[in-house]
Amino acid sequence: MNTKPAIVRGSGNAFRDLGHKNADTEQLKAILAAEIIKVLDREDLSVRDAHDRTGIAAADFSRIRHADLGRFTVDRLMSIINRLGSRVEMTVTVRRTKQAEHGVPA
Repeated sequence: MNTKPAIVRGSGNAFRDLGHKNADTEQLKAILAAEIIKVLDREDLSVRDAHDRTGIAAADFSRIRHADLGRFTVDRLMSIINRLGSRVEMTVTVRRTKQAEHGVPA
């Protein structure tokens, strides 16, 4: 039997596609963590170098590198980016969910 797997278009948020409760927050935290990692890589900073520069624990940078983001809030990740010398600019788009369009609470 040679059947093709079904192709499913994702929402653009893997956490939502996997059914996570706080998918939007998790997605934002992942994006911010990725930006922190980009700075560390671009400037060739070890977690200890990042600690020396920012005063933020090296263990926190290690957690970010390993995508262990449970201890971090969005504002904490933004603060880390700021301490690394970058600024965060965001554009927010709010869309109604399909359930809301049909009168079903999300």
